[in-house]
Amino acid sequence: MHNKKEKKRRSGILLHPSSLPGKYGIGSYAGSAYNFIDFLHQTGQTIWQILPLGPTGYGNSPYQCHSAFALNTYLIDLDELQKDGLLDTTDLEINKPFRSSVVEYKRVIRFKMPLLKKAYLNFINSNDSETEHKFTDFCNHNSSWLEDYALFMSLKDRYEGKPWDLWPTAIAQRDEETIKKLYLELKTEVETHKFIQYIAFKQWLQLKEYANEKSILIVGDIPLYVAPDSADAWSDQFILQLDKDGRPKLVAGVPPDYFCETGQLWGNPVYDWSHLSKTGFQWWVDRVRANLALFDYIRVDHFRGLAEYWGVPFGEETAINGKWYPALGHEMLTALQRDIPELAIIAEDLGVITDDVIKLRDDFGLMGMKILQFAFDSSEENDFLPHNYTQNNVAYTGTHDNDTVHGWYNKASDADKTLAKDYLNCHTTDINWGFIRATWGSVANWAIAQMQDILNLGTSARMNMPGNESGNWIWRMQEQDITPEIIEKLKHITRLFGR
Repeated sequence: MHNKKEKKRRSGILLHPSSLPGKYGIGSYAGSAYNFIDFLHQTGQTIWQILPLGPTGYGNSPYQCHSAFALNTYLIDLDELQKDGLLDTTDLEINKPFRSSVVEYKRVIRFKMPLLKKAYLNFINSNDSETEHKFTDFCNHNSSWLEDYALFMSLKDRYEGKPWDLWPTAIAQRDEETIKKLYLELKTEVETHKFIQYIAFKQWLQLKEYANEKSILIVGDIPLYVAPDSADAWSDQFILQLDKDGRPKLVAGVPPDYFCETGQLWGNPVYDWSHLSKTGFQWWVDRVRANLALFDYIRVDHFRGLAEYWGVPFGEETAINGKWYPALGHEMLTALQRDIPELAIIAEDLGVITDDVIKLRDDFGLMGMKILQFAFDSSEENDFLPHNYTQNNVAYTGTHDNDTVHGWYNKASDADKTLAKDYLNCHTTDINWGFIRATWGSVANWAIAQMQDILNLGTSARMNMPGNESGNWIWRMQEQDITPEIIEKLKHITRLFGR
């Protein structure tokens, strides 16, 4: 059994589109995203890795999306809508400029959502038959998830953002007659949400095509679990372990580890693997196929949950009182492979990894992950030192859950700092480039650095602090951050190590 074999040595950058520069408070699917692809191309990079691209919900986390199939609508480019005649220049006037260094989510949402709804009204009044035809095609092609998603978002608007398990019982339990009536009642709202998705897909796929034309692969990311408050949990309740009121029986997380001494309690409902098995894992097949239409590769977050998962009784305060339960990952991946022969998947195999997880990854020939920041623990010999890497891996300076290299170094013990400088043969001032050189120079097929590490930024640029509920996902790059010196240095290292 083999994954899509990626023998070529490649390198690239991890940067979520929300972190791109732009005047509307958040990055987008156009504008500076095209400039970023040009930068990747100019420096010889052939990978752009991003975080999950779904519509963010609680805490603005891309790992807690309202849908496993829809795209994030806050990343729609407004200037493109104006070019398409769906908005006027006066619509885009900003009274008080947005901050350029962080995403101000509340302000962005308040500014953008009315404009996206206005774009739909302008479309309705435009008699644009070509767009109408493309929109209809999009709706037909994506009907398996789009109808439920659009109704779910319309109901969230109606019930002031309340989670679906607090909606009236007939709606939460999807009584057939009630759902039919709601589609009629909320027709305009439902069509609006569908159109906004159409725009998001159109802009994203144009951007992906531009990247692919420049020989750049887009690596997407899918969280293993769906968010409790998502269209998927509401419309496909049988795939999850939920009680009759739609509340999880068990929630997902991980036991105490490197990141958190009480473990991590994510709160996502866990899968009902026996039900998934009876359906031939159709939901998973649909999900992966949909994602591989949007990305060239996908990283499966928390891959170890496909071998066994840490289930915590609903209502627990921490993840300590969970236990391991078996999952049917092997059967699921086999079903996937029947439908999608070349599984373009990266396994996020970090944390406490047991033999069954390694076997599952290797049985399907999936690339694993190596994080250089985990290497410099002077108290032990470890697998994260580059001389221990094997080819079928993606090597990272750090991921979105790590501190930046600069931030890590500032907090490291003296012994770990000494080991890092000795191993990397570099000084404190260029520790980030020491990390990048070692990652690029390793035998791992792919090498990836966070953009923050290319720019040598400190902890304030960190993307996520696992266990912290606020202040995450807000970092943004500045237009002026990329200097000619950075371009030359990255280009040189990439060429030097044959990537």
